[in-house]
Amino acid sequence: MNPTPNPLRGSAFVLIVICSLTGPATAQDNAAPVRLPTTEQVTVTASRYREQAVRVPANVTVITEEDIAASTAVDIPGLLRTLVNVQVTDITGNHRHYSVDLRGFGETSGSNTLVLVDGRRVNLPPSAAVDWIQIPLERVRRIEVTRGGRGSVLYGDNAGAGVINIITREEGPTRLELEMSGGSYGSLRPSGQFSGSSGGVSYGASGSYFQSQGYRDNSDLEGGDLGGSLGFKLGDLGRLDVSGGFHSDDVGLPGAIRESQFQAGAARTDTLNPDDFADTDDTYVLIQPTLNFLSQSSLTLDFSARRRDSSFFSRFSGGTFQGMTQTDTLALSPRLLIRERIGGLANNLSLGFDWITASEDIANTSVFGGSESTNLFQLEKVNQGFYIHDEIYPLESLALSAGYRYDRANFRFAPSTPDRTSYDQNVFTTGINYRFNPDTYVYAGYSGSFRYPVLNEMFNFFTNTIDSGITPQTSNGLETGLRHYFGGSFFGEVNFFQIDADREIFYNPAGGTFGFGANENFEGRTRRRGMEFSSGISRGIATLRGNYSVVQTRVRDGQYTGRQVPGVAAHKMAAELFVQITPRLTASINGTYVGSRYFHSDWSNRFGKHDGYFLLNSRISYRWDRFTLFADFNNIMNREYSEYGVMGGFPVERAFYPSPRFNARVGIRLPIL
Repeated sequence: MNPTPNPLRGSAFVLIVICSLTGPATAQDNAAPVRLPTTEQVTVTASRYREQAVRVPANVTVITEEDIAASTAVDIPGLLRTLVNVQVTDITGNHRHYSVDLRGFGETSGSNTLVLVDGRRVNLPPSAAVDWIQIPLERVRRIEVTRGGRGSVLYGDNAGAGVINIITREEGPTRLELEMSGGSYGSLRPSGQFSGSSGGVSYGASGSYFQSQGYRDNSDLEGGDLGGSLGFKLGDLGRLDVSGGFHSDDVGLPGAIRESQFQAGAARTDTLNPDDFADTDDTYVLIQPTLNFLSQSSLTLDFSARRRDSSFFSRFSGGTFQGMTQTDTLALSPRLLIRERIGGLANNLSLGFDWITASEDIANTSVFGGSESTNLFQLEKVNQGFYIHDEIYPLESLALSAGYRYDRANFRFAPSTPDRTSYDQNVFTTGINYRFNPDTYVYAGYSGSFRYPVLNEMFNFFTNTIDSGITPQTSNGLETGLRHYFGGSFFGEVNFFQIDADREIFYNPAGGTFGFGANENFEGRTRRRGMEFSSGISRGIATLRGNYSVVQTRVRDGQYTGRQVPGVAAHKMAAELFVQITPRLTASINGTYVGSRYFHSDWSNRFGKHDGYFLLNSRISYRWDRFTLFADFNNIMNREYSEYGVMGGFPVERAFYPSPRFNARVGIRLPIL
């Protein structure tokens, strides 16, 4: 099928060429636009305080502001797509519903990857999924990705595969910046941000609006975001930070196209669900006071509140379903950091307590066989956890770390019999990091992790019943790796890992009383093991980075013994090239290969594999006076592919969510101040 003609294909190139010939030059160094990681790069995610990333006994990646500016991404999952062993799936193809999978968890990746914004947990309590569209890219200062279950001790539930911490812009000089972009499928996105600091007060505000008709029928999207922050320095006493935001969007849900429907003549852009939709409103506030004491120690108290309202409608064979939910979340997290020498040794000791309560009110109406029923439910989870983590330095080149967490969760359901259940967990982690020359580090670590069943795994929307028999999932992880940095011109890192999960929680399509599917625990163990390699080189005007990962997954016990985890590609590769062509003109190109994998929910591995795909994207950016003009070109080779495939229908067959073919976006960024 030929792609739909798009005038943006040629116009963006023409615009760049004209500007390069006529625009005035700006004072800018002729240097590579993106820097490689160095030993000076810091992270706050792996230990809940600032430290050098190279001292963490885990595979850590930091995405900087430079990386964001050079990327073709329009959102955070687009940035994560090129990272080693991170498989990103744009499910509906319109940047609204994403799966971000670290280390091969497949369809349960959202429940096993913890996502934070400035340390605030953003996984949704009902599903543990992350609503990535609610985190506008223009507010992001950097992103830290810590792979493995190390974060379970410090953050608790849902961190078995890793932790992604998104850090918004911090204080700096006053800046007011506007941006306007638009492109294929009628997409339009104006945004603006304002930030600065004066007299010990920092401030920031941002807003954006977005709309798109979507690649497929009934995949239209419209919404917007508002956010703001205030920070107050209290001299040597400490500081107070307050932030908040509001998000709203309406989106069509095109659904999957089954193999038999393609054979009957369905087009890739068609939908068989023209009436399905979802609407969302989400508001949050975060308050973070910090009190300093001694020389480098501090006491921090994080408080956050969030309310999310959603409504959705779907039509299925024999009826319709309409639901409304309201979810309220409160979290309180005091933590004490002692960074003092103890017994003559440098020491970083963290003590903390997390209290999180989440309640979900559900009202749903279903029509089946001509009969209508309305149901009201309330689900609640109260979580409490205490942790201690210490890092000591027997030698300047040697770091030893260990931590422990006790965690308890209480669930209540109404109406239901039984109406409550409780679980508790004990986990620990340990690690070693040794620098055997100024540029080379070797590390090893062990981490225990866990996750509780989420509210929507215990509640069946179809039968309106509660299953309180699902038990927590536990995991043990091992990893070891080697890092080498040579100034700012070369780096390389290799990591080997293994994760053994016991009684992993999953959706069994053959489970349940009548065999219609249910959320269950595996009868025993599942295993993931693999290798992650990343490298980069910078020479003059160019920077080249690349990575490769291989993951083996196996179910080791029970009904699906010997089967692979569906939705997980054994091989993934990515490469990025950034070039400063002239002082005004930069260009980048990135390619990502994701190998074949079984269709989601095909735990029996009976239906064959979903084809792998290779994507090539590029960006051209031009600075003209105070303006920055940019053009993004995605799926340059116009590949026909689908990122997401799932088993569906009755009888069950393979179903696809087609992904967009060639598409483009052009925009302009203007700093007012």
